[in-house]
Amino acid sequence: MFRTALRTVLAHKARLLMTVLAVMLGVAFVSGTLVFTDTLGNAFEKQSSKSYQDVAVGVTAYDTRDSGDTDAAKAAPGVAQETVGKIEGLDGVASVTGRVNGFAGVADPDGKLIGDGWSNTGSNFAPGRNGKDVAYSFTDGAGPTKDGEIALDKTTATKGKYTVGEPIRVATNGPVKEYTLTGVFTTDDGQVNAGGSLVLFDTAVAQKLYLEPGFYSDLTITAAAGASESRILDQVKPLLPKNAEAKTGGQLATEQADQIERGLSGLNQILLAAAAVALFVGIFLISNTFTMLVAQRTRELALLRAVGASRRQVKRSVLAEAAVVGVIASTIGFLFGLGLAIALRSLMGVTGAKIPAGALVVSPTAVGAAFGVGVLITLLAAWLPARRAAKIPPVAAMNSVHGVATTKSLVVRNSIGGALALLGSAMIVAGAAAGSDGRILIGGGAFLTMIGVIVLIPLLSRPVIALIRPLLRGAFGVSGKLAGLNAVRNPRRTGATASALAIGLTLVTGLTVIGVTVGQAVDRMTTDNIKADYMVTMAAAGDLDESVLTALEKAPGVSAVSPQQLAALEIKGDYHSASAVTPGDIEKVINIASVSGSLDTLAQGEIAVAEDTARSNGWKVGDTVQVTFSDKKTGELKIGATYKKNEFLSPVLMSTELASAHEATPYIPEVWVKMDGGASAANEQALVDSLGKNPAITMMDQQDIRNEFGGFINTALNIMYGLLAMALVIAILGVVNTLAMSVFERQQEIGMLRAIGLDRAKVKRMIRLEAIVISLFGAVIGVGLGSFLAWAAGQTIKDQVPGYALVIPWDRIGIFLVLAGLVGVLAALWPARSAAKLNMLTAIKTE
Repeated sequence: MFRTALRTVLAHKARLLMTVLAVMLGVAFVSGTLVFTDTLGNAFEKQSSKSYQDVAVGVTAYDTRDSGDTDAAKAAPGVAQETVGKIEGLDGVASVTGRVNGFAGVADPDGKLIGDGWSNTGSNFAPGRNGKDVAYSFTDGAGPTKDGEIALDKTTATKGKYTVGEPIRVATNGPVKEYTLTGVFTTDDGQVNAGGSLVLFDTAVAQKLYLEPGFYSDLTITAAAGASESRILDQVKPLLPKNAEAKTGGQLATEQADQIERGLSGLNQILLAAAAVALFVGIFLISNTFTMLVAQRTRELALLRAVGASRRQVKRSVLAEAAVVGVIASTIGFLFGLGLAIALRSLMGVTGAKIPAGALVVSPTAVGAAFGVGVLITLLAAWLPARRAAKIPPVAAMNSVHGVATTKSLVVRNSIGGALALLGSAMIVAGAAAGSDGRILIGGGAFLTMIGVIVLIPLLSRPVIALIRPLLRGAFGVSGKLAGLNAVRNPRRTGATASALAIGLTLVTGLTVIGVTVGQAVDRMTTDNIKADYMVTMAAAGDLDESVLTALEKAPGVSAVSPQQLAALEIKGDYHSASAVTPGDIEKVINIASVSGSLDTLAQGEIAVAEDTARSNGWKVGDTVQVTFSDKKTGELKIGATYKKNEFLSPVLMSTELASAHEATPYIPEVWVKMDGGASAANEQALVDSLGKNPAITMMDQQDIRNEFGGFINTALNIMYGLLAMALVIAILGVVNTLAMSVFERQQEIGMLRAIGLDRAKVKRMIRLEAIVISLFGAVIGVGLGSFLAWAAGQTIKDQVPGYALVIPWDRIGIFLVLAGLVGVLAALWPARSAAKLNMLTAIKTE
């Protein structure tokens, strides 16, 4: 029987090739993902171990002066130089290197920021007794030794086309300043490898910029030969301030390795989820293929039963075929997976991310998962066809090769599918009614509903396709009529083929509806609340210096300026976040709907409170509240106004004058600017010039703001579309397979049709229309189910998304349906050509 199985595999190479492709794609994605993340993790872990191999103890100090806590505010900003001297004198300590870190943005020759802002850092050059800093290898020049000098990492210097001796404009949190480049270096710094930039200052300059003179935020302690890390750690801890912690180099390396693993696990899960969807879709194709093969071999299998083969042997022979196909597909898929892992690694390098050097890591887990998943999925999908094959009675050898499924055989299937769909739908509706607490219920309901709909699709195919049959007949005549009849001739096969497309489009439609709905809510939130022409922010989401506000107020063409200065008030033991704004100007840049009182009272030292906050605390205009400011001083403030909640403002408003009186350093994340004449290139340039062409400061008009808040949604959608594309490719293979089998089964019929006058063009049209009907049927099911799931999922997030209102993007759904039809046309190319080329006399004689 095993030899029979092997001969069968070789006899149906073309048909089984599509099964191999389906399994291969899924296995390639699984193995490629595992190899890629293992390789990446191993490379970063080795880099991490290398970074800490000479570190005995690492010390990190936290600047707590702006935390609002009185005791923390009195703490030192870091580790003092005096403490560093004491550590250097400890037994077993070879050296101590102090670092300070902060934001530093480098301008290119056009004045634009090099890097993305989040990973643009500044630090200090800390040479040892030999004049070299062990953390950096200089390829040109040397490190900075005084104010006005800097060194740059090689990548940033190359991007800016800078050479040693050139002047370079660098921005920190204050005004932009010009420095002379003294050296270019290479480094294993993670921020630089992630595509950022690193600027080295002289230590005294860096301390003045980021902390205070004589203090460090990090210490690296190396040990003398034979010294114990744990003993050094025990000696160091008592010398440190309360806001600092120390760990051994081994502990730091382990922590970083864990962080790398956690970071890669998210990517791993997303890619594996996409692979799981593709494999799930592939099950339908594989099952369809083996169902077709069993149908073709009805007489052959019946003869085997007649000459003594048992049901178990027949079943095993079909499963043996599946196992052979699974092993072949898994082998090819695993090899493609290795190529995919290499390609992903290269792609990250092309996009600017620096991946540490390292060999490709092929773990036993990746190999086992590839072959285990490939063979298991193939066997699982082939089990039902194998079971049907075992039930073929010997007497079937006397009958026609092709068995026809009856409506009666679908009764049990339809009952089960209906029950699953109803139960799943009820769970989804219940989860939607529960709001944010119903997400798990919706997830379980979605799974049951999808399975139920898949089971019911053969039943649904008849009435749904019957609705469009008159259109086909009217538009395409005989070809259209025959295509409609053929599409429902074998409901199981049509259902399995349509299911593959339905699954993919359910996910695509659901993601699209949610993405578009949230995107439009964010867009409305921006346009409804913002009057300002520009929002001025700092790169890396840092805070703006007060000098920025002063410069903007003096810029030509500015009619109103207000910062969004963050503050906090403690009232009756509860902390309330506050926005410090410019009275009189805030209403010109932000749309604030006053409910009672007047916002003009902000200029008189009073506060305004959001309507819902005032209601929940029982406050009203005219009330006086006892408050504690961030500097722990207390006072009484009068409520001068209440206003409707605004997503761009905190629940409490106060004047910048009032807030700054209690803040040592005001925290200003953004400034809103209104210009005469609105947003224009000239007005934007005036603002840029007023800020000294600072590369680290960003000007965003209203469209930029909308893109900033909603851009990540479109990015996420595009990524998910790319991941789900593989599932749709497998679905296309399923349509090809179904049509090919349909042509095979109807050879005699097609021959008769050709004999009575149906020409080759009409035969091709009939096959193409059949493919389009099946594809559109699956697409309509997927779009409907996806929209339903999107509605339910939206109910769980609407409270977190202001202005949420379900939006059905009919334009995109229309595109999905057109693409589904195009899928049908492409999938029908080969089967239609095969059908048209059939010799009519040979086809008529076919049994």
